[in-house]
Amino acid sequence: MRKRILVIDDDEAIRKSFVLTFEDTEYQIYTAESGEIGLKIFQKSKFDLIFLDLKMPGMNGVEVLLKLRKIDKNVPIYIITAFDKEFFEQLKSAGEWGLDFEVLRKPVDSEQLVLMVKGILERPTAY
Repeated sequence: MRKRILVIDDDEAIRKSFVLTFEDTEYQIYTAESGEIGLKIFQKSKFDLIFLDLKMPGMNGVEVLLKLRKIDKNVPIYIITAFDKEFFEQLKSAGEWGLDFEVLRKPVDSEQLVLMVKGILERPTAY
């Protein structure tokens, strides 16, 4: 079964770049243009990995992160943003609350992104 990745980002170019980056891989990419839509998609289906933007209209990425973690504490979430300094205090608080996530700075190289995803999703699970 193909691994499923959800990309939540208000920037259409970013969403399209994820789709293009992973089109010839074994991963299925699903996209959402807002935090609200991303949450609805996530509640309906299981995903193996989430990429989440921070700065979005409506619900920002930290708010989405909090809600995602209430639904699933284990799915890997990578916040991908150019605005991490603006949200530093909120991210710090989320980390202090025990919410697990990683931060990647935009822009992200496509080849490195595919290698990183393979490393995350193809690593052996502990028994």
